[in-house]
Amino acid sequence: MIRLYDSSVGQVVDVVPRDEGRLALYVCGPTVYDLPHLGHGRHALVWDVARRWWTFSGYDVRFVSNITDLDDKIIERADRDQATEGEIAATYEAAWWAALDALGVVRPDATPHATAYVREMIELIEELLARGAAYSIDDGIYFDVTSVPDYGRLAGQPLESLRAGARVEVVADKRSPLDFALWKAAVFGQPSWGASFGPGRPGWHTECVVMSLALLGEDFDLHCGGLDLRFPHHENERAQAVALGRPFARHWAHHGWVMAGEEKMSKSLGNYTSLTDLLASHDPRAYRLLVLRSHYRQPIEVSAATLGDAERALARLDGLARRFALPTLAGPNALARAESTAWSAEGEELRAEVAAALDEDLDTPRALAALFEAVGRAHALADAEDDRAEALAEAVGALLAALGLSLRAGAAEVDQESARLVAARDAARTARNWAAADHYRDELVSRGWVVEDGPGGTRLHRA
Repeated sequence: MIRLYDSSVGQVVDVVPRDEGRLALYVCGPTVYDLPHLGHGRHALVWDVARRWWTFSGYDVRFVSNITDLDDKIIERADRDQATEGEIAATYEAAWWAALDALGVVRPDATPHATAYVREMIELIEELLARGAAYSIDDGIYFDVTSVPDYGRLAGQPLESLRAGARVEVVADKRSPLDFALWKAAVFGQPSWGASFGPGRPGWHTECVVMSLALLGEDFDLHCGGLDLRFPHHENERAQAVALGRPFARHWAHHGWVMAGEEKMSKSLGNYTSLTDLLASHDPRAYRLLVLRSHYRQPIEVSAATLGDAERALARLDGLARRFALPTLAGPNALARAESTAWSAEGEELRAEVAAALDEDLDTPRALAALFEAVGRAHALADAEDDRAEALAEAVGALLAALGLSLRAGAAEVDQESARLVAARDAARTARNWAAADHYRDELVSRGWVVEDGPGGTRLHRA
């Protein structure tokens, strides 16, 4: 049984799928006007890990994530760069997928684009107008939040409290400062579509309502995104579905921010590092491991120190892969299932321990603790020449692959002089000449090698 923290009720709940054995997920995707930042990377990794684990556990997961390819920010970027909105969207969507491919994120089953669903958005707005849940003013069509009795549910605050805390409104004709744009009246020089209520373009909050219902159907299982989307974006999506009388997401899940010092990392604050830059300077697997080491609902700090620590932990996992010659199991197009692995008694015990952690609100830190403990145990068993060592190591590799973390067992090419030093060291160790063995070890380290001892003799790999 999957259990997750549901933002709409404020507690961890059982996730009972609409269709037994299947999960329908909608994950809010990027607005493609700039390079993805580290927060986008965490967003992609959190839900990639969830999707992978639920697939591994036996669910048939339908994963939909949209692309917002028309928005105020895209229009502003196009004007600044003297390009079309389509060119800006295409450029930065390509950068998005390149970054996700480098991170080993499995691509969604469907990636609806906002501009492909404008006709459906117009029809939705027409129905909201007919129901009295929307109204027209000079600059467009707005949703009336008072038409939804429990507006504010995802924010955890009633409507009156939200209204009291709202910023001073700049659109004087709006009935409430919380009312939001469904349709923006046409502006000369900007993209627009014809509609029965006047030409213009959709507001941001409507696209995901239309696309999620079209591709996943009513009463789909889970709507996911970052904590910053919980209110107002996700609340405004939910409100439209409620006003239409259409069952929407059963559960809502949100992940925490990436922090830069004491602040959330974001483009709007100008304190972000691009995901592209991180991937050029660090092993992409280190960022996945860093994300796994933090609970998805908690903030994480991404820095040279935290990434360096993750890389050292990754080296320990790769050491296991080298010792036991584990295959590379994970990849951007690989979704593993538990039944594809033959589990030993030790492996099955470890799998059950990891499952208990991940099925309870996706507790990846607890799962990783169990896996790292198993790494140490596998080495200890191997040192004792215990036959259980290999099966336990294989279970660790399979479970890490289920989280999208691939291990690398391959060694770097060893040059002739380094090979000579390895042979000399092995001969010294056989002769129990420990001083000479240590001397050869130091020479190898000075040449940039990490030196490990194993049953077959000295092993080398690059740090």
